[in-house]
Amino acid sequence: MCRPSWCHLYPVYSWRRMAGINHGSPSRISTAATHTMDELCRVIILLISLISFVSSTVASTKPPHIVFFLADDLGWHDVGYHDSIIRTPNIDKLAAEGVKLENYYVTPICTPTRAVLMTGRYQIHTTMQHGVLMAQEQRCLPTDEVLMPQKLKESGYSTHMVGKWHLGFYKWDCTPNHRGFDTFFGFYLAGGEYFTHTRKCHGHRLDAWDLRDGDKMVGPEYTGEYSTMLYARKAQEVIRKQDPNVPMFLYVSFQAVHAPLEVPDSYADAYGKDIYDQSRKLYAGMTSCMDEAIGNVTQTLKDRGMWDNTVVVFSTDNGGATGFGASNYPLRGQKCGHYEGGVRGPAFVSSPLLKPHVRGTKNTELMYVGDWLPTFVHLAGGTTHGTKPLDGVNQWEAISEGLPSRRKEILHNIDPIRAKSPTLKTEPWMLNPYFDIRVMAAIRVGHWKLLTGQKGNANWQEPPELGNRLTNPYTNNILQLYHIKEDPEERNDISATRPDVVYRILLRLQALNSTAVLPTHVDPEFSLSDPVKHDMAWSPWA
Repeated sequence: MCRPSWCHLYPVYSWRRMAGINHGSPSRISTAATHTMDELCRVIILLISLISFVSSTVASTKPPHIVFFLADDLGWHDVGYHDSIIRTPNIDKLAAEGVKLENYYVTPICTPTRAVLMTGRYQIHTTMQHGVLMAQEQRCLPTDEVLMPQKLKESGYSTHMVGKWHLGFYKWDCTPNHRGFDTFFGFYLAGGEYFTHTRKCHGHRLDAWDLRDGDKMVGPEYTGEYSTMLYARKAQEVIRKQDPNVPMFLYVSFQAVHAPLEVPDSYADAYGKDIYDQSRKLYAGMTSCMDEAIGNVTQTLKDRGMWDNTVVVFSTDNGGATGFGASNYPLRGQKCGHYEGGVRGPAFVSSPLLKPHVRGTKNTELMYVGDWLPTFVHLAGGTTHGTKPLDGVNQWEAISEGLPSRRKEILHNIDPIRAKSPTLKTEPWMLNPYFDIRVMAAIRVGHWKLLTGQKGNANWQEPPELGNRLTNPYTNNILQLYHIKEDPEERNDISATRPDVVYRILLRLQALNSTAVLPTHVDPEFSLSDPVKHDMAWSPWA
């Protein structure tokens, strides 16, 4: 046989020793010895190839950096790739290079979505199913819940958060730096002023700071700097300080595009000839500014040589608030409600780690904000052992390879505290033995969606640039059933014609409700939490 040229570099006596030949001249090497040397050569080649393969495999399975962008109150129709008048070139490019998640769900409001994201558990299992956390409520996401950054730290990640927390702060143990984040720069409350970084108190008579660097209040240092660009700048600082060889989790939770509608003039003025509605114009400027911020952060990842091993996820936290410039067109409803406009959100994953055949595609598999924790832990090479029972599932194969989703249902919520719908004698499902349909609840099972009790805004509303026409369908059905694949705009309630489906889903609601933990309700603590007692800052008080 023909041996590799490097084999001939060794002196013959070395090969003779390796072959066990200790006598005779080199010219008398036996055929058997030659075969033995050939076999040794093959073994060496095999070992070198194996080492090379293992090295490349280790490199390719190195835990990726994970960057999660969360927009606040962004509507379905408010990204460029959903045919919006709002210009989002960076978001569009990332989405076009990645996978658009077109059957992706969040919860209807801020706090529950963040609770589900951080825990991988339905809000009915974390006491977060009723409303949002208010400034002076003495409660938070329970501290015995294991959060996403804690699980990622187990796999060697550095963990960083920039932006909106909104999971409670009445005691330090509730706040980001005490829940698994190595660094935190942002604010605790639901929202506030974009330039002054304050939130009103004392009946809106006084301004109190709400901006932290770790545990330190830093509001006065950044007065006048627009929060969207400030948070982008802080995220860029995190990336520049990061050792590229250490996996990073960066959670960028924008204040935008939540009310109040505030943005530097240049961003709103860019829509002067395109949008006449003032709220819509300001909102569009805020969205374009956020898009620019996302572009700045992702460019920094590329500048640092981290992009090729990074997974970027973009999501909204709930549907858009149409009263503050957002549009969920053509979906029904808006923020705070269980119709699709309140719970179906724009989202995508962008990464060089995606399989080539899925890049640039739309994924219509069922996915949920609660799926990110197990998905990220999987990417990190970790385990979900140690968490409470998860409702989220690992969706990486569905996203990166285009395989079917592992999720078959989503519980949007069951809220036992929200005022019940009035009893109607004509309601055919009122006396069913499984679930009190006066309770506000919604669930997706396969392509079916069942809603009970209060449902939130029920309108279909065009954005101002398309006419702003609003349709308000009158219906007195407490229970409604839709087939979302065939009827994504929820125009045809078919509960009367599919009682078999209704009963099957009511049974499922009953089962899920039996696992619920009652929401905590604590009266506000107005005295101890008063910012006047904390140097005019919103601060922990317990």
